[in-house]
Amino acid sequence: MESKAFNLSLKNNPAVTVKVIPGHFTTSSSHLTHFIDVGSLKSNAVVAREAARELAVPYSYNKYIETIVCMERTEVIGAYLAEELMQKGMSSVIDNGIFVVTPINNNLGNLSFQSSTVKCVLNKNILLLVTSVSSGHTLNGAIDCITYYGGRLTGISALFLALKDTQDLEINSLFTSDEIPGYMKYGSRDCDMCRAGQKLDALISSEGYTKL
Repeated sequence: MESKAFNLSLKNNPAVTVKVIPGHFTTSSSHLTHFIDVGSLKSNAVVAREAARELAVPYSYNKYIETIVCMERTEVIGAYLAEELMQKGMSSVIDNGIFVVTPINNNLGNLSFQSSTVKCVLNKNILLLVTSVSSGHTLNGAIDCITYYGGRLTGISALFLALKDTQDLEINSLFTSDEIPGYMKYGSRDCDMCRAGQKLDALISSEGYTKL
């Protein structure tokens, strides 16, 4: 599996690179032909800063961002993204800076904001930052949470975008599935790899993958 891995880099910024691993992967709702390893983007400060610079471009001059809501351990990128948006000359600059917050899972399995961070969301212009958009489950849950707490969704950014139908939502991403030859996503009961007898290689979560 790992022996077939290859790197995918941004053409205009080769420092922003992800590892693509072909195989037979499963999530809680889908089967995928590739795992996109974005770990270095989220944990390496140098790479995270470069990723943030690229993610900031769509919002630099025509969006007013007050809060960045980070999902799936994107807080490092979120902090650098806030820094980029607050650079002199960008319309996103505000006197009080930009908040960077993360919702939590409550006892019912739904997303919520702690009482101390609600003020960072209520009546604020929100930029939502996610690792990937594939099934839309994480994205929709985050949007519902932001709306419930009175935030105004101003933009959505993703490190990787695989979902074709985004329900008229504009999602700015670093990489897309169109850049990966042969990338496919199947329903867990409608998988061509399973029909062909190909065994599962690993379970994917927001933390990475676990071999089966």
